[in-house]
Amino acid sequence: MTTYYHINPKFYVSVDCIIFGFDEGELKLLLLKRNFAPAMGEWSLMGGFVQEYESVDDAAKRVLNELTGLENVYMQQVGTFGNIDRDPGERVISIAYYALINVDEYDRELVQQHNAYWIKLDELPNLIFDHPDMIAKARELMKQQASVNPIGFNLLPELFTLTQLQNLYEAIYGEQMDKRNFRKRVATMDFIEKTDLIDKTGSKRGAYLYKFNDKAYHACAHNEDYIESLSYEAHPKYRKDLTQLKRGE
Repeated sequence: MTTYYHINPKFYVSVDCIIFGFDEGELKLLLLKRNFAPAMGEWSLMGGFVQEYESVDDAAKRVLNELTGLENVYMQQVGTFGNIDRDPGERVISIAYYALINVDEYDRELVQQHNAYWIKLDELPNLIFDHPDMIAKARELMKQQASVNPIGFNLLPELFTLTQLQNLYEAIYGEQMDKRNFRKRVATMDFIEKTDLIDKTGSKRGAYLYKFNDKAYHACAHNEDYIESLSYEAHPKYRKDLTQLKRGE
């Protein structure tokens, strides 16, 4: 161990996970009712400290796995939060990540052991520290990324109806979309495949089930534009943001 930096202060580094799920047509967050200090009894995101042997990305994956039992989950770094007094326990710098998971696949026993619950986005309780800021930034980042990449399919089951797909995009952007226009746009996308299976849980007539074809999506360079077209239908104000993202601005 060298002594190059021994005169400099040392801080704790943590990761916090903003875990999104999609259930019954609504986006939800997996939150903890804390049974440990500090802030015992209050609501928070799932987090943990980065260990000496792991990168921050690996730490985020570990924390997510400890809560849900899931691996190979879609995750993106949201940003770094380092206000001096953000944590009353110690000086802690936190790196936030958001994750998109299928609500039918996680380990319910693990979630119960951690005293975690799915909460609707429009019914979030008061959260500790700067966790509300993390969530707000994660939501904006998710909107932008959903406009240029098919990340929303991580929230859906393998087979889904077009109504579920439209409800998902409406939930991401918080706006209603025209059903006819949405389906016309989906019909042009060869990576959203119609199957012979029918879901009859909503009506006697039922609705055809579709699936996302990842190989077909990556085989066509223009599919990113198709994803944008779905997003434009819901949220025109993101056109400028998307142009800047493509240019790297």
